[in-house]
Amino acid sequence: MIFEPKDVFRKLEFDKVLELLEKEALTPMGAGILQCVQPHQDFERIDRELREAREYKLILEKNDRFPLEAFPDVRPDLKMLAKEGYTLHTEAFQAVLLILQQTRDVLKFFTIGPKKEIYPKLYEIARTLSLDDGLIKAIQAVFDDKGDIRPDASPELVRIRRETQQKVRELDVRFRQIIQEYRTKGWLSDTPESFRNHRRVLSVPAEHKRKIKGIIHDESDTGRTAYIEPDVVTEINNDIFDLEQEERREIFRILRDLSNTIRPYGPQIGDYLEMLVRFDVIQAKARIAISMRANMPVLHEKPQIGIKKGYHPLLLLKNKPLGRKTIPFELRLNAENHILILSGPNAGGKSVAMKSVGLLQLMVQSGLLVPVHELSEFGIFGQMFADIGDQQSLDDDLSTYSSRLQNARAFIQKATPQTLVLIDEMGSGTDPKPGGAIAEAILRQLHRKGVYAVITTHYSNLKVFAFRNPGILNGNMHFDKDSLSPTYELKVGRPGSSYAFEIAEKSGLPKDIIGYARNKTGSETAVDDILIELQREKQELEEKLQSVTEKEQALEKLIKTYDAMHHDVEVKRKRLKLDQKEFELRQSANVNREVDKLIRKLKEEKNLERAQEISAKLRQERTEKAKLVNEANEDVIRLEEQKTPVSPARPLVAGDFVRLRSGGATGRIEEVKGQKAIISMGGIKVTAPLRDLAPAAEPIKQTAYVTSTNLQHTAAFDSKIDLRGMSKEEALQVLEKFVDGALLANASSLHILHGKGDGILRKVVRQKLREYGGNISNVYHPEQDGGGEGVTIVDLV
Repeated sequence: MIFEPKDVFRKLEFDKVLELLEKEALTPMGAGILQCVQPHQDFERIDRELREAREYKLILEKNDRFPLEAFPDVRPDLKMLAKEGYTLHTEAFQAVLLILQQTRDVLKFFTIGPKKEIYPKLYEIARTLSLDDGLIKAIQAVFDDKGDIRPDASPELVRIRRETQQKVRELDVRFRQIIQEYRTKGWLSDTPESFRNHRRVLSVPAEHKRKIKGIIHDESDTGRTAYIEPDVVTEINNDIFDLEQEERREIFRILRDLSNTIRPYGPQIGDYLEMLVRFDVIQAKARIAISMRANMPVLHEKPQIGIKKGYHPLLLLKNKPLGRKTIPFELRLNAENHILILSGPNAGGKSVAMKSVGLLQLMVQSGLLVPVHELSEFGIFGQMFADIGDQQSLDDDLSTYSSRLQNARAFIQKATPQTLVLIDEMGSGTDPKPGGAIAEAILRQLHRKGVYAVITTHYSNLKVFAFRNPGILNGNMHFDKDSLSPTYELKVGRPGSSYAFEIAEKSGLPKDIIGYARNKTGSETAVDDILIELQREKQELEEKLQSVTEKEQALEKLIKTYDAMHHDVEVKRKRLKLDQKEFELRQSANVNREVDKLIRKLKEEKNLERAQEISAKLRQERTEKAKLVNEANEDVIRLEEQKTPVSPARPLVAGDFVRLRSGGATGRIEEVKGQKAIISMGGIKVTAPLRDLAPAAEPIKQTAYVTSTNLQHTAAFDSKIDLRGMSKEEALQVLEKFVDGALLANASSLHILHGKGDGILRKVVRQKLREYGGNISNVYHPEQDGGGEGVTIVDLV
């Protein structure tokens, strides 16, 4: 991320935030990393760091006891351990043991319950690491809980310390005997014994030192006391000294072997340390986030700012212990409105609001949670330019205004749509008229560059420029006219007034002075008032327009909903009509069987005219009902097609619903083979050329006993067939289609004319009819005048 000028961190007080972070670190290593935190542009990295901090913040809020405490820096020790033959000292082993134990506890933390799912980003840090408990056991086998060498660290050490203890007890017995003997003789001081040169000695007054045989190790400063090792214990002390030397050599050997054991794991221990340091950095971010009630905002890759209930972090922390209320602010800058001109009285909070935007942006791009509502939105900026405060320089021979112009030149040259510009008191530092004109020209250029900016000012011409140019918003820091005090509330949409005369009156300035000033600036003040009023009216109109637009959209949705409901009602009405006609047709088919029986009876009674009359009437009724059912079905299909039309441009594929162009029957394509399709229609499969099919909407589910194909057959099926003159194979094929059609049409009786001849076709008919078993109730020949054995009549179930 690029900054202009280079001291942006100091001007926005980001350095103070880093100082607070550093104090929360558990280790110097974590503090060192936090000192060097820099905003960056890597979206995935920023998102990951924010989520890590949010998850650790959740751990702290839930008091989930993450096993992280202060730990030492073992990097120098690991560097030395990498050298073959190097032996770590006792303190280094204790440090390594602490790293291993904390690593073990951290890895164990994520195995308890659903911790991996609750804290996925934190788990990702430790996921690839594993720990060999043998390292911890190896160190604990040598050191006790206090960090001292265990007495049983090796069999040799056990022997040495046992012999040492025996010699010490022996020495103790001999000393007590000697002290008792010499005390009775009056040869010892009030404190009879002491230690000199790591050896047990007697405290003997100078006048008696020649009376005791032994080695004089030391004398008191006054020379009145001599410290003598008696000859009788010299050999014991020598033995103890030798054993102590042996113990030191054995301990060194143990530490050397332990160093050799740990040496291959040096890089792995380094990884453990790196993981713990990373968790230290994250916990520092989480703790500072809790102190400032910070959250993770919604992150976007492209530049934008959408702050809801935002606070200046440092001001919030300052006011919190004092019990003062910190006023939040809201601001949205996007591609349509990307510059805010902020005006209002002095000490009203303009600069604080502007700095808040910049500081919050720096914190977000540094992976820090920020004190805003969690629905706030932040994009990623590539550059941040800031012109804040007095930049007068004696070394560079620059006045305040000259330095501002130099900044403006740099901003214009380097600015892009990925730049956030912050300018405090734009145009100040010179004569207001030319200063305001130059400021307006700079603002115009920044606007053309498409930068995002928050600019504070008192100049009316900049407020007017913002009013006239789309993409620039006016804003103000609200001022209570009654109490003549700022409320520190940011209001976007209207420019603010400086309230100079009102504040002057409150400060006690004489009225004649204020009156004279009003007369001198009357027209300029009027411009401000008019602009404020225009902005208010414009905002009201925009709000009303927005309200009307929303109502129009709501009305359009209602109309569409009404149309859809009306269409659904119409479909249901047609469907009810279709169901009714189907029911009537089925009932008619059931009645036909009884009528056929009546016709046969009439024929038997030679009443042919009556039979023909009934048969013709029945056929006409069935045809009419079938026609009505067809019409109702076509209405339903038409309505469904209107509701969900299928684009004809796309080739038909398996799963599409289609209808036959000739009959209107609807079905679903099961499979497409070349230029033909296998269609499932009401439980039967039909093969038809693709050219005879039209796309259709999914039909309404109809009663299980009715299909489009059945309806067509019911309307047109002829129950008579003539097989005379056909070969055996032709007769079998035609007869099969005929009987199948009769079953689909729900026919009750069939009339098959095959002739007498030599009886071959009659046998073929009998043979084929046996295949239909339960679908046939009776097969017989009529009387001679009805055809006799040349005709077969079939009654269907």
